Order: sequence, then structure tokens, then C-alpha cells
Amino acid sequence: MIVASCAWAQSTTSGPATLEAFLDGVHSLTADFRQERLTADRELLQTQNGTLVLERPNRFRWTYREPTELTVVTDGAELKIYDVELEQVTVAPFDASVAASPAMLLSGDRSVREGFDVVDAYTAEGLDWVKLIPKTTGGDFSSVLIAFDGTTPRRLELVDGFNEVTRIVLDNVAVNPQLGDDVFELIVPAGVDVFGDEG
Repeated sequence: MIVASCAWAQSTTSGPATLEAFLDGVHSLTADFRQERLTADRELLQTQNGTLVLERPNRFRWTYREPTELTVVTDGAELKIYDVELEQVTVAPFDASVAASPAMLLSGDRSVREGFDVVDAYTAEGLDWVKLIPKTTGGDFSSVLIAFDGTTPRRLELVDGFNEVTRIVLDNVAVNPQLGDDVFELIVPAGVDVFGDEG
């Protein structure tokens, strides 16, 4: 991506500062999202839509509504994934691998930032972009781009080890709403199978 030198000189300092301002000032967030998965040649493979809710520290709920229904929720202690079509819930402890994921850049505590390095920052399409790479190898993603409007996140682009891209566009973003604890609980419907340690 080519960026004018004057914009680069300005954004190299504002990009990390924008990220820090978001992480320090945004404690909860709700939004609608559109998620696209693209090949290494940037051909569209899949589009999903849904809603997300997050609250620091370490709580989030991603609800995919189309084309399939899936809910991923954590209260900071357990991670639960509910596949509506398969009628099953998978339960796992919230551990370091979850904490190091790109999703936790939005909802994690300050320690999450220690897992990523800011390697690029620029302004494009009226947004401030910050590129991060994980400090450790072997994770799901090799790089993460986050675009901000002020301190409000608007887009994420996650590149995996095969150079495929997951692009997430956020709309109707509400910053610092009051949220109840029940938002981050998953009530398992009757008849749904549960795998893992539900406790």
C-alpha cells in the first residue's frame, strides 16, 4: 500500500496513539458487523453478518446471524461456542491462546498489548490504520490491521498464514454503553449437546 510521505510522517505517531487512546478510553462497545473471508488473491469466499458486544476486561459476545447462526461468548473464565444448526455448545477454559487472539485486542486488558508489535500506521479512506503483528509465531493470524475513526474502531483485517484475509466492517458502533452481566452468559437451550467442561 502506497501512502504519501507527508501522511506517513504524521500518522507514524498518531497511529499508535490512536490505538492507545482506544484501549485506554473505550471500556465497552456494541456494533453490527459484516465479515468477509477472502483468498490470497482477494477473491471473496464467504460473507457473514451479525452483532458484537464487548466489555473489558476479557468479555465479549460475537453473534453470527447470516448465513449460519453461531454465538461465541466469554465471561473471562469460560469460552462457549454455540452452533445453532448443529445444536451443540463447545465449552473451553479462557486461556492464553484466547487472550492472544485479535478479538481480544478489542476487549482484552492492557496485558494483551504485550502480545503484538505496531509495525505500520497510516491514514487512508478517512480512517487511521494501525498494523500489528504478533510477537510469537504459530497463531491463527500473521498480521492485523485496525482502522479507527477517532478512537472508534471501524474495520479489522486479519491475515492468516496462507495470506487469506478476514475483513470485518463495523457499523452502528456504540461506545461505552452500560452492559449487564447476562450479556456474557450463554443459556444452553434444552436438547442442545454440550461438549467440554461446563462449570
